[in-house]
Amino acid sequence: MDKSRSITVLLADDHGVVREGVAAYCMSQPELSVIAQCSDGEEAARTILDRAPDFAVIDLNMPRMNGLEVIRKVRAASSPTRIIVLSINRDAVVIQELFRCGADGYVLKDGPARHILDAIRYVSDGGKYTTPLLHAGTSQGSEGEDPMSTLSPRELQVFAFLVDGMRPRDIARTLDLSPKTVDTYRASIMRKLEVEGIAGLVRYALSRSLSIPPAPPPVELTSMDNGRGMVPEISS
Repeated sequence: MDKSRSITVLLADDHGVVREGVAAYCMSQPELSVIAQCSDGEEAARTILDRAPDFAVIDLNMPRMNGLEVIRKVRAASSPTRIIVLSINRDAVVIQELFRCGADGYVLKDGPARHILDAIRYVSDGGKYTTPLLHAGTSQGSEGEDPMSTLSPRELQVFAFLVDGMRPRDIARTLDLSPKTVDTYRASIMRKLEVEGIAGLVRYALSRSLSIPPAPPPVELTSMDNGRGMVPEISS
């Protein structure tokens, strides 16, 4: 990460106490400069496109436009701003969809504030960040556990690309992994979901109403429904 200049950050959360707390933390970090604060998703999307901050740290559930809609709108405009979602939501399907649509990081609100800085640094260096708390939340098996919740964030990414029809070698190039590593993830996903082959993954996704978007880019979501029943109701 280039430390020769401040990293500009936009914050968006409809809860003023949360937003101001995050702003205070960010402003205490010499490498960060908070240039805008927004209280709803529509304002956030507009300000991101107008001011082009290096990073936008946004809540998932905001009035007028939720975080997923913000990501879709910003990515449709080819904005270079990197987006970190800050939420209490641990739903694997929601998190999968956020990354598929262009999120760069996911941080849980019940974690320490330093995870925000960790995410910004990690994404600045070219990675996709998920809070360690998310791994902790999905690493312990239990009877009746949702199989999707057993997938790691990286496995969720690979799963989404596979059911989208992307070839393993293209997934490897997109995620900057070796083809062998992608094959390992694919085998792990199939084992955890108890399916065989790509066709089995697609059938599983269809049975769960998970994302299998068309090409070109998928239609925009509304706050509660994206027209295909793909994303459950979002809580922040």
